[in-house]
Amino acid sequence: MSRRGWALFLGMGVIWGVPYAMIRVAVGDFDPVVVAFGRTALGALVLLPIALYTKVFLPVLRQWRWLLVYTLVEITGPWLLIGKAETTLTSSTVGLLIAAVPLIAIVLVTVGGHERLDTRRIIGLLIGFAGVAALVGLDIDVSNMGALGAIAISVVGYALGPIIISRKLTGLPPIGVVTATLVFAAVIYLPFAMLRLPAHYPAAASWSVVGLGLLCTALAFVVFFALIGEVGPARATVITYINPAVALLIGVSLLHEPLTAGMAIGFPLVILGSILGTARSRAEIPEPAPA
Repeated sequence: MSRRGWALFLGMGVIWGVPYAMIRVAVGDFDPVVVAFGRTALGALVLLPIALYTKVFLPVLRQWRWLLVYTLVEITGPWLLIGKAETTLTSSTVGLLIAAVPLIAIVLVTVGGHERLDTRRIIGLLIGFAGVAALVGLDIDVSNMGALGAIAISVVGYALGPIIISRKLTGLPPIGVVTATLVFAAVIYLPFAMLRLPAHYPAAASWSVVGLGLLCTALAFVVFFALIGEVGPARATVITYINPAVALLIGVSLLHEPLTAGMAIGFPLVILGSILGTARSRAEIPEPAPA
């Protein structure tokens, strides 16, 4: 990976490790759909003037159908479902479960015929899913199965998103795509958010929504699209190696969430499985072009 790729990788790992704690704080006072709407609306308000000024917003709307599909699987569904899940699950647990995204991504690209599922990747998938099973079995009781299902759907959506970008939206200006998807998502959320507006706006929850919109959405998506262009869709999801570590650190140190046996066992297994499952083999590394 190039220096630029590593910089984007590390930056995204941190930026998308922070949201889980912010969401946990926000949904303590606001309905999850209000949090999701605030996040997308703020991100769209920041990026829309830039996209219009650079004339990249209207051209991407020609692909509105795939933009809408991408919006639903990468933003609208996951951001609402994760918010709902964090009303019962800790931010640390959610962050670690989201670490399964690279495992699902490699399965999807393999089924689509774009990757080969060799012995190393099979071992990686088995180890990774064993880690998820350990985390779920030790940390999540039966009463939280609805939240677990919400996270499972979100994981699949996060794995599909980069594939859609690579296969259907490649070549489009990243700022235009990000802006359009945020506008679509905000419009979808709007009528539901209006029905659930809070009576009070506590400072901690309000600032969490602002941080989600500006840092973890507007800035994050620009960096994420650059990362996809640099390393490809399946490996772009490997930022989830760092995300759960950041989420765990913030959850335990700042939100005083417990460090459980499921986390201690499941986290390293998920990360090891993801590394084995997504790392390139020698056969996949292209030979340098002759001088």
